[in-house]
Formats: sequence, C-alpha cells, structure tokens
Amino acid sequence: MNDTTTPCTRAASLEAGAAAIVACPDTSEKVRLAYQLAGDWFGRTLSLRATGRLDLPERPGRPEHPVLLPPRDMPKRAVGGTRGRIALLHSLAHIELNAVDLTWDLVARFAGEPMPRSFFDDWVQVGLEEAKHFSMLERRLHELDAAYGDLPAHDGLWQAAAETGQSLAARLAIIPLVLEARGLDITPPMIEKARANEDEGTAKILETIYRDEKRHVAFGAKWFRFVCDRERVRPEPLFQKLVRKHFRGALKPPFNDRARSEAGLTPGFYKPLASLVG
Repeated sequence: MNDTTTPCTRAASLEAGAAAIVACPDTSEKVRLAYQLAGDWFGRTLSLRATGRLDLPERPGRPEHPVLLPPRDMPKRAVGGTRGRIALLHSLAHIELNAVDLTWDLVARFAGEPMPRSFFDDWVQVGLEEAKHFSMLERRLHELDAAYGDLPAHDGLWQAAAETGQSLAARLAIIPLVLEARGLDITPPMIEKARANEDEGTAKILETIYRDEKRHVAFGAKWFRFVCDRERVRPEPLFQKLVRKHFRGALKPPFNDRARSEAGLTPGFYKPLASLVG
C-alpha cells in the first residue's frame, strides 16, 4: 500500500466519485471510497452527473507493488502448500482489484447514458461487492503472513476497459458476460479444491464471490438485453459480434451452463463462440 496517498475528498456526484475510485492508487483508500460512495448513493444524497467536464483516468491508480508484467512474462505460479495457496489468493485479489476499477469506470464513463436510475443502483452494488471481495482476499493473505503486492501480477486485465470505452453494449458484453461469467465456470472447482486441502477460510471466501458473481452476471444480462431492446437488435448476435471484436482470447469450455442460465446468460449467447478454441 502507498501510505503517502492523500485521502480523496467526499464526492459531489456519483460520476465524480466513481472516477476518483478508479484514480486512487492506495488500495485501502480505494475500498474505503467505494463503501462511502455506495452509502451516499443509496442514501440518495448524491446527484448522478458531475458539473463541468470530467476527465476519466486512462489507467487506474495502483500502488508501487505488485510489479505489473505482460501476461507472457509472468512466472509460473506455485502450486501446493502454503506458497501455492498464497499465489492463488494473490492472483484472485489482483483480479478483484481490477474488477473494482472496471465496475466504477463503467459507472463514471456511462453516467451520461439515458439509463434508468436502477441501472446505476445495480452497478454501484456490484462496485461495492467487488471492493468487499478484494478486502476479503487481502485479509486472507494477511492471515497467511502475506500481502497483496508480494508477488508480480499481469497487466492485461485493464485492456477490456480500453477496448469498450465507447460502447455501453460492448462493456456489458465483455465485463459481466465474458469475464465475470468465466468466474462461474472456474470458481466451483476452486472451492472443492480448497476444501480438499482443508482450507475452509479460502473456501468460504470463494463461496461468497461465486454467489455475488452470479448476481453480477444477471445484472449484465438484464441491462445488455435492455440496451438491445432500445436499439431494436437481437441480443445473441450482437453479443457474439462484440465478443469477436473486443475480446482477445477464447471462450473456453467447460461452461457452468446451469449457473450461467440462472443468471440469464443462456447457451445461445456463448456456445457459438466456443468454436474459437476448436
């Protein structure tokens, strides 16, 4: 953590507060601001838009550590034992910190969209829960005499924000309906493995993340369909077009079809894209 960071002032609008969260380099302050802004928004004490021009950060604020590397330069992650447990938790904490910034960037970047207030209610809730997830993982690292920043992390996750900064439909397609939906596929096996290794503390955290992620995917599916209905386009073909354009990677099976469908992401959205991996 960067102890020299000056705490950010209380936000005058949801848009400005969300941008301040993304820009804040201190992880503790970033989490605190997320809780504060969510409380102010749900307390109905904030306007939606900032007055005057608001410049959004091109990249999120980050502490000095971890060292961020291109994905191809990441060292092989330790497996097994305490070192493997720490490596997994550190990787998950990095993912959740990026999820904090991606969500609050969505709120700030698309505050000018003609969307119902309930749209912002949903994504403020997501931003709050992503901050909670990061805090839970950070605390678990401390219980293992480790900390976020002890290991290098890859620098490719923010690319999704840059790719989808001009299109709400694209942002919804890539962040909740690709990246968070992937969490529904891979988290249940991680929970089972944690329990098999008698790591109940980590298993309970993963269960919370899994439960919340299902709701996040559901919000993504709901609002993606809303945007499609407004534009009078079919959701599934548009989703596939946007993923092919903006997502660098592959949609890899196996898929947790049941959890995805319960969240409103039915196989017709993503199964045609699975051919990307043969």
